[in-house]
Amino acid sequence: MMPAEATLRLEVLPASRLSRLNGQDSVLGGACFSHSARPLDGAELPLLAVDMSLPAGEEAICEVWHCGEPLESGRHGPIRYRQGETLLFGCLSLDEAAPEGARAPLQVATEAAYQAIFELLESRGYQTVLRFWNYFPAINRESHGMERYRQFNIGRQDAFLAHGRSVIDKVPAACALGSAGGGLQIAFLAARANVVGVENPRQLSAYHYPSQYGPRSPTFARAGLVRLGGRDMLFISGTASIVGHQTLHHGDVAAQTRECLHNIAAIVAEANRKAPGADFRLDGLAYKVYVRHSEDLATVRREMTQFIGAPVSAVFLQADVCRAELLVEVEASGGHAIGSGQADIPTADTPCLSTPA
Repeated sequence: MMPAEATLRLEVLPASRLSRLNGQDSVLGGACFSHSARPLDGAELPLLAVDMSLPAGEEAICEVWHCGEPLESGRHGPIRYRQGETLLFGCLSLDEAAPEGARAPLQVATEAAYQAIFELLESRGYQTVLRFWNYFPAINRESHGMERYRQFNIGRQDAFLAHGRSVIDKVPAACALGSAGGGLQIAFLAARANVVGVENPRQLSAYHYPSQYGPRSPTFARAGLVRLGGRDMLFISGTASIVGHQTLHHGDVAAQTRECLHNIAAIVAEANRKAPGADFRLDGLAYKVYVRHSEDLATVRREMTQFIGAPVSAVFLQADVCRAELLVEVEASGGHAIGSGQADIPTADTPCLSTPA
């Protein structure tokens, strides 16, 4: 079991206040979002600068994960990471190189990135990944005879298989979103702890999707459940308006938002079934919401407030979603502290911040 002082805390702050983190030993890592991506001066911290638009009038924002255990920073190839006794957060950015034979540049970059991640984790003794965050531009565009999201799925799965990792059942929570620019950017949180995959009874598991969605199924679980520092924590993957394996409510962003939240509610119920004492609640989660069209932001905010019935902790971003017909995707986490101080409010796990390598 993880020592109590090592519990996670998620802090959301404007990028203009990022400098105040200098010298804070508790910073594990994080991600900053702005358009265009703002260069970060994070010294040895893994800080990912993602080119992604925020609602009009809102300044660049950062999500920063904190951890109470002693931490040290390191580099492994393109990866910046920070680790303690039980947690490791890492980030990397890779450009897409020239085509390599018949393989698309994004597929090649994805496989190389995941190979590097798994090499790092194996060398540091971390076998479990709690969560991946994946960002790359033009996610729905077709190139080299295939949609780019499908290219990404092939490269990701090839790296899992090359390192003897399961591509069904015991897979991490994850998301993959279309950024406004830059290369392939990945952040990840790993732990020396057992993670239980949580699937959604309303949805076919993504790793069992039929071939109509590409030659390789996406390698992720709907959520991951882990006990850290004496607490149950839940990491919910990017969740969209999909029931079974099919997209619902084409062209209706309000209905898609409600369907997203029905799916998240089903995941939360399943997590509470697996961890009866956790008592995860929709109004106690930290959310990150990706909206395809900026004009839909107000509708998505309204639908979330009405569905959940209470104000929530949420970051809203404009991004393309993995299927061209999907207008919104929601991810969430719970069971950890959230806030700028030591307040102990159950919510979610955190991403790390890393400058492009």
